Amino acid sequence: MKNKKAVWGWAMYDWANSAFATTVMAGFFPIFFKQYWSYGANVNMSTALLGFGNSIAGLLVALMAPILGAIADKGTAKKKFLIFFAYLGVLMTASLFMVQKGQWAWAIFTYAMGVIGFSGANIFYDSLLPSVVGEDKIDFVSSLGYSMGYLGGGLLFLINVIMTLKPHLFGLADAGEAVRYSFLSVAAWWGMFTLITIFWVPEVKTAAASEKGVNFVLDGFRQFIDTFKKVRHLKTVFLFLLAYWFYIDGVDTIIRMAVDYGMSLGFDSTDLIKALLITQFVGFPSALVFGKLGEKWGVRKSIYLAISVYMFVTIWGTMMTERKEFYILAVVIGLVQGGIQALSRSYYSRLIPKDKAAEYYGFYNMLGKFAAIFGPALMGIVGLIARRLLMPPSPTQEQIQAVGQLAARWGIGSILILFIIGMTLFSFVDEEKGKADVAYLKSE
Repeated sequence: MKNKKAVWGWAMYDWANSAFATTVMAGFFPIFFKQYWSYGANVNMSTALLGFGNSIAGLLVALMAPILGAIADKGTAKKKFLIFFAYLGVLMTASLFMVQKGQWAWAIFTYAMGVIGFSGANIFYDSLLPSVVGEDKIDFVSSLGYSMGYLGGGLLFLINVIMTLKPHLFGLADAGEAVRYSFLSVAAWWGMFTLITIFWVPEVKTAAASEKGVNFVLDGFRQFIDTFKKVRHLKTVFLFLLAYWFYIDGVDTIIRMAVDYGMSLGFDSTDLIKALLITQFVGFPSALVFGKLGEKWGVRKSIYLAISVYMFVTIWGTMMTERKEFYILAVVIGLVQGGIQALSRSYYSRLIPKDKAAEYYGFYNMLGKFAAIFGPALMGIVGLIARRLLMPPSPTQEQIQAVGQLAARWGIGSILILFIIGMTLFSFVDEEKGKADVAYLKSE
């Protein structure tokens, strides 16, 4: 293994930014949005608004990702871009504290900008992975990052949950004020621990990095265009990206929309938050285990296993009726969530030129963000269509509630098709052919 300090510095960024993924994206934002910022809207409409907000943010990141990656490769600016986007996310997360009740449009805008910061920084974080570890340990180190993310994000989330359950212990008036201060705590956590990554992770200067200023920006655009021209030599890379697009779409949608879905079924928000905590702390050791599983059993088999588990979770999710089932599903998801993310990231590193890592991870994150556009929007649209089709004329309050829950089940069930398509496409990815493609490109 290369410099251990660099490895831990790299993994600590996952510790830092996962506070946003857990407390904000998966935890409090969906609850606060449904109960506070979009107060008065029906459950399916608020789900659709949340889904569309995620989608808009994903679209903006997706459009920027590959070009930003190309520019960063040309100028050896991966860390500079990581810093810019990370602290954009920090600022926007802190700004959520100021959004008032009923201001759903401002909440969506601020949240979307935070997601742009979070997702944009991840492009450059991912691209630094090949520079801190060799290929023989890349699966384990990738898993270490996700494992640290689960632990760090889970610890702060636990503190934030205690704040909302017992606000008076922290000198706060009520749970609503505690949630708003939780957003501030995430900003502080994210900003502070990112400093470890900034100081501990070196950036390897490539031969292409001599240009400065406007020159490297222009060369970044040229490199981005050149990659598209060479697409016929990179069929394995793009086939993997297409497969990844579909199955990670399902994963990201479940991460972002699980709490909203549980609330649509009438589950108590406290139970849903506890279930998320379970996922975090189960995910910590499980991500490490999956990294070792990838080394011993094979990365491809491990990814197949994780997709299969998610298919099972989706089917079960459409039928669950009791809160204990939500807890069980939280455990099951925790077993595979970090694994599928970590092994997908490290598997992709085997298929791409190492000296263009940021550009190619730009494409990787672009497809991931396009997935985050499609999945939540699909769930929201299917739920709204189902509600319209199933709602009887002049419904009673009980019928409105029952139809709303059934429509939510239709919405989550639509995610299954994404896992099926992703697994099918992944079966056609040939790693050896991908390495041959990269070798051919270098010989040109």
